[in-house]
Amino acid sequence: MTGLGLAGALLLAVVLWPGQAGAAAADACAACHLETGDERLAAPARNFDGDIHKSKGFGCVDCHGGDSRETGMEAMDPRKGFIGKLSRPQVVQVCGRCHSDAGFMKRYNPSLRVDQVAEYATSVHGRRLRELGDPKVATCASCHPPHAIRPRSDPKSSVHPLHVADTCARCHADAKYMAGYKIPTDQLEKYRSSVHWAAMTTKGDLSAPTCNGCHGNHGAVPPGVNWVGNVCGQCHAVQADLFKSSVHAKAFTEMGTPGCATCHENHAIRPPGDFMLGLGDKAVCSTCHGADDKGGKSAVEMQARISSLHTELEKAEALLLRAERAGMEVSQAQFDLNGARDDLIKARAAVHAFKVDAVKQAVEPGLAVSAKAHARGLRALEELGFRRKGLAVSLIVIFALIAGLVVKIRQIERTREASHD
Repeated sequence: MTGLGLAGALLLAVVLWPGQAGAAAADACAACHLETGDERLAAPARNFDGDIHKSKGFGCVDCHGGDSRETGMEAMDPRKGFIGKLSRPQVVQVCGRCHSDAGFMKRYNPSLRVDQVAEYATSVHGRRLRELGDPKVATCASCHPPHAIRPRSDPKSSVHPLHVADTCARCHADAKYMAGYKIPTDQLEKYRSSVHWAAMTTKGDLSAPTCNGCHGNHGAVPPGVNWVGNVCGQCHAVQADLFKSSVHAKAFTEMGTPGCATCHENHAIRPPGDFMLGLGDKAVCSTCHGADDKGGKSAVEMQARISSLHTELEKAEALLLRAERAGMEVSQAQFDLNGARDDLIKARAAVHAFKVDAVKQAVEPGLAVSAKAHARGLRALEELGFRRKGLAVSLIVIFALIAGLVVKIRQIERTREASHD
């Protein structure tokens, strides 16, 4: 369609936009499309019943143009602005006509953003569409299925947090479709093995990262090597700040490797653990450092300090639990031990500064608290032992008294019997 034709279609759509005419046209269009027997024409008519736009009073002509006053083929006269199946550039323009108009959108959903088209123009998808005319690139309709668009909060929506990965994967996990782009197609498989996917699906945390959380949605682009830390830092702010001031931030930039992803990967992010630190078989430090260099020695020392706090914390917890189960009052010591748990978390975060002193500063208070709690547990068990010994002595005395009384009573009884004889 020519630019003039498109302009005419948009102008007609604006005139009809939206109202009872649009809703009536939707019913008329649907009636004909359902009677054709052609599934390609009937499916959109059926799907539109659950579309958010229909529920707001929009009809077919609001996007496709045409004459809503006609009931036959005349309704689809191109001279009356009918567009038919929208081309990729037309999809962006037609959707953007409403979704870029703040005044208009306030009539329906004041909280909905109106910069989607501007963002899309900055995305990899938008740039390839505009600059290369890429016929396979994603547009609005690729992620928001036409005629069946639901709010993001709807569990059936294609952009509900639980479905975003599948929506992106329709293209990005299709090796054949993506063959010409020279990018991996295993992102979905890796993401489903990640701690983020587990947080969303197992723990029910719908705020956990999915594709658009790191890449953006309408302005989707791959995070660059230099700013991937800023992306991760949206959630992991403490670690990001520590890393930015570390020696590794500069070194990774010079090496051309992404900061966070170098140690944690990107899509297949596994639950972190102390095993990642040091020079063990599973340690990520060992991929660059050895036992003889400064970095390797620092990694080993940081791992040892964190391990010591973890060990002392567990010892104190176990001892206090024994005392509690034995009936001793140790609730204050157990409460105080929360401070050591916090210090262990801080120490694990401090690793991202890649300085032994930073880890040491976090570990030492936790060791002190653990030692105090452990000592309280020992005293409680000693007190328990003392109480048990005292109870044993008391029982012995009581039994001795009872035995003495029994003997005395029998002596008295024998004396009485003798006197009667």
